[in-house]
Amino acid sequence: MSKQEETTASTEALGLRDGAREAVPVVLGYLPIGFAYGVVGTAAGLPLWAVVSMSVLVYAGSAQFIAVSLISQGASVAALVATTFLVNVRHLLYSLALSPRLERMSRGRLAWVAAELTDESFVMAARASASRDTRLPFPFVAGLNGVLQVAWVVSSAVGGVLGGFVGDPLALGLDYALIAMFIGLLMLQMRGSGGVIVAGIAGVISLGLHLLGAGLLGIILATVVAGGVGLVWAERR
Repeated sequence: MSKQEETTASTEALGLRDGAREAVPVVLGYLPIGFAYGVVGTAAGLPLWAVVSMSVLVYAGSAQFIAVSLISQGASVAALVATTFLVNVRHLLYSLALSPRLERMSRGRLAWVAAELTDESFVMAARASASRDTRLPFPFVAGLNGVLQVAWVVSSAVGGVLGGFVGDPLALGLDYALIAMFIGLLMLQMRGSGGVIVAGIAGVISLGLHLLGAGLLGIILATVVAGGVGLVWAERR
């Protein structure tokens, strides 16, 4: 191996390590949530292989919880696909915001990064990019996303195996784990008065639209409006 190859390999290893390190706080939140999903999945009558396969192929916590509920109610495949799309359409906004913060990479790698994009990985990647004031290389993103999905898949499998011994997961408050993690991620993004204002606007709009029956569309609209306000705020400052 040449000197240049050794340097490249060392740099990539450091990137993987740094990305994995950034994932640790989220992993602590993924473990109970993934466990709760596995319990709910087996309680709904899904076999263990289906519970784990969904974590590998779909890899979207809120969509997986909803899918399990729909499957238990005998929903059609079209309903499952449409609902999953609506729940995860916010990832289009994440992609638009994150792509300028990534170094140039091949289409194959970019497709993998897109498939691994979650609320939590987006927040941690955006935070890392802002703190470093640089674009993120693929090894860093691979370390971050890889550790997160492994934690999600493993916790889902454990929840699926032990689901029969847990009973009702709602009685243990496991359903609140996802909300608690979102609150923690929001607090990480609170930098100055601008972040507080944007979060407040998003909360008020989404709550108002929810009360009006807008459902998931209300969350998307609140995100767009609050993000627009944040952009104008940043430009003026």
